[in-house]
Amino acid sequence: MRIIIAAIIIYFLSLSSLWVLGFTMAKADTKTETIVGHVITQTIQGNDMDHAEVLSNELAALMHKFSIEITSVLLQNMPNILDSISAQLRLELDKQYKCSLQGDYKNKDCS
Repeated sequence: MRIIIAAIIIYFLSLSSLWVLGFTMAKADTKTETIVGHVITQTIQGNDMDHAEVLSNELAALMHKFSIEITSVLLQNMPNILDSISAQLRLELDKQYKCSLQGDYKNKDCS
């Protein structure tokens, strides 16, 4: 009987500790909220903070994010880009071939 009561007490203590820890842990949904919270906390505590470094790190993170987005957009549109380039190359090669066939007579496109 003592073992059952001890197990129940340990069970309720563990649940209550998880409940308390759940309210005391930071639950920021985004990185920006976390950083703003950290800056505010450091300002309230009076700690010196290099705001330029924080801004620099944030800009680096944004540039990384945008470069990944640009890469995915470029990969999605790559067939269209390659089709356009190949069409331009075909036109240029056709023009060069036609001009090479004309010999001495050259029209205005081949001069």
